[in-house]
Amino acid sequence: MIEGFAQHRVAAGEVTLSVHRAGAGAPLVLLHGYPQNHMTWARVAPALAERFDVIVPDLRGYGASDAPEDDAAHTVYSKRTMAADIVALMDALALPRAHVIGHDRGARVAYRLALDHPGRVDRLGICEVVPTGDFWRAWDAELALAAYHWTFLAQPAPLPERMIGADPAAYLDWTLAAWTAAGDLSPFAPAALESYRAQMAEPARRAAMCADYRAGATTDRRLDEESRARGGRIETPVHFLHAETGFPARTGDPAALWRPWAERLTLSTCPTGHFVMEEDPQAFLDAFLPFLSGAG
Repeated sequence: MIEGFAQHRVAAGEVTLSVHRAGAGAPLVLLHGYPQNHMTWARVAPALAERFDVIVPDLRGYGASDAPEDDAAHTVYSKRTMAADIVALMDALALPRAHVIGHDRGARVAYRLALDHPGRVDRLGICEVVPTGDFWRAWDAELALAAYHWTFLAQPAPLPERMIGADPAAYLDWTLAAWTAAGDLSPFAPAALESYRAQMAEPARRAAMCADYRAGATTDRRLDEESRARGGRIETPVHFLHAETGFPARTGDPAALWRPWAERLTLSTCPTGHFVMEEDPQAFLDAFLPFLSGAG
């Protein structure tokens, strides 16, 4: 549980999502990434709830949300499908519009939400990703080694599921530590680590996480290319935060990759690894609180 937040299960179209909520004010939806769940927001959500109505769902397949089986075309965990879950969640909560911030896979859901449903997003925060198609095009040997999980998890089932299943906690701990600036697990609260390890130990959730990346290599990449071809742009203001040692930084000029997608783009960096909210919560708040309030 996130301190001060209440947990609910909310029917959101095809799935039921586990949702944590607290605060009052303009609605703000926070979308987590891999290999995490709502607990990645535990160090920043209470501060955000002092100013906003903060809604923190577990994405389909993650946390305590439903984890449907993938399909052959890898659409079940496409970011278009997952964005539709968030629209259905907003409908269920009677929220016509909301600010949205996403980290990692959640940021991919967030920008697809803004592209597919522009009238539902007030301000869009993107943390630690560049668009999926652009990231694939940026690959060289160095990036391929750093982001090996993009191809590993996307291999046909059940290869990655079985390999991770041999020692889920060790795989989870290795992944988390490798993506921090410190190179260890010190940024993660014990309760968060316990939650992430329990999630990785569940076969259905390992399968869902692999399906998420299979979609990234196929359906999501195709959707990005289709949007690019027709000149699709995000209409709402966008703030992009990336870490000095995170994945976007390895693409060379991540801001340049976002500019063709966002009509109103601001950006900032922070001296952390990939898990900004857990490595330096204040840097995250300093980046996004002024943006959400309309500054910049």
